[in-house]
Amino acid sequence: MSFQVRKAERQGARLLIQLSGVSGSGKTYTALQIAYGLAGGDASKVVLIDTENRRGSLYASALPEPFNIIDFYAPFSPSRYIEAIDAACRAGAEVIVIDSVTHEWEGPGGCQEIAAATKFPDWKRAKAEHKRFITHMLQSQAHIIACTRAREKTDVTDTKNPVKLGIQPIQESNFSYEATVSLMMHDQGRRQDVLKCPAELQDIMGRGQGYVGANDGQALRAWVDG
Repeated sequence: MSFQVRKAERQGARLLIQLSGVSGSGKTYTALQIAYGLAGGDASKVVLIDTENRRGSLYASALPEPFNIIDFYAPFSPSRYIEAIDAACRAGAEVIVIDSVTHEWEGPGGCQEIAAATKFPDWKRAKAEHKRFITHMLQSQAHIIACTRAREKTDVTDTKNPVKLGIQPIQESNFSYEATVSLMMHDQGRRQDVLKCPAELQDIMGRGQGYVGANDGQALRAWVDG
């Protein structure tokens, strides 16, 4: 038989956490702190996939021990993100921080360029590749914390009456819904808008005020372990 029935348990489940924010909102530092707690206080099991031109190395002293970095340069195609995730897992990563996933959507070689590569925009191909990337993260053997740039967005559907939408993640519109938890970071990490958080994790990731740190990562690990 190709299918088996098992008892439901959280143990072995993997989390996809999205931290969004403008520059200086604290998303990278917060991601590393959460990752450290999720990894059980073992920085050697944390891998940062750095798309920000080695900016991740500025956080080398953010954790008590050195963590690992993959320097990731263009092209930022979904397939190359998948390769980077696989490389991190082969290196023994229990938690992967991707800083950032915005490049996968609008960076050089990303989905917007893939769609625009033909005479007529091929969004079917671009979104199919993006979906493979999302599925790969959701099925990864490591927890993944995906940092996303953000900016002010305006709905100009009605050009005479544009509507300000506030600060929004720079990614495909459904990305936040795929994540287990999605937060918009503010004030260097001191405050968060909760975009998505299940009730069971509300006290850990859904407080909205105060820093989210390694202790919260440890609480997430305890919750996953059941």
